[in-house]
Amino acid sequence: MEENQNTKVVRSYPQPPNLVRTDQQLYTLLVYSENIAGILNQITAVFTRRQVNIESLNVSASSIPHVHKYTITAWSDEEQINIITRQIEKKIDVIKATYFTDDQLFIRETGLYKLSTQAVLDNPEISRAVRRHDAKITEVNATYIIVMKSGKTDDILSLYHALDKFGCVLQYTRSGRIAVTRSTQEQVSDFLEQREKLNIQQ
Repeated sequence: MEENQNTKVVRSYPQPPNLVRTDQQLYTLLVYSENIAGILNQITAVFTRRQVNIESLNVSASSIPHVHKYTITAWSDEEQINIITRQIEKKIDVIKATYFTDDQLFIRETGLYKLSTQAVLDNPEISRAVRRHDAKITEVNATYIIVMKSGKTDDILSLYHALDKFGCVLQYTRSGRIAVTRSTQEQVSDFLEQREKLNIQQ
């Protein structure tokens, strides 16, 4: 039965820190492009050729009409992420690509945690852990409880590790990162304005 399958505890661990070299850190790339089919494959191919794994990827419309924004995170050193960014920016349909560290951006992710209802009822510490991490319970039934947490990557992972200690996590997933710069407008706006002026002059 479907409900019985849901009660099986499935581990979904994030990437262990020891798989990341000590000289690497998590970078976020913001890539702006025309809304052209196939551009995503071109962007991800750059990471593949450099043998760099993409940690998360989010694609959405930007505040600029007809311009899409790709938010990509990857563990790398600065020299390599700089090369990747320049190679992406050389793509014909890419308008602008820039990399950032976490302190240069306003960042949010969302984590969803499916917990065993029976485990939560049997151990009040699980509910306390949810409250301590300022997470929300979005659904409750006899089989499972859905908890949602929004915040930075470390916030999402901290709650996961806290809950996993109780053996109550049935499923876990984390969204791709969304991020905006700390400037007052889209980073690509100045670039587009300059390009428009050049077109007028020509």
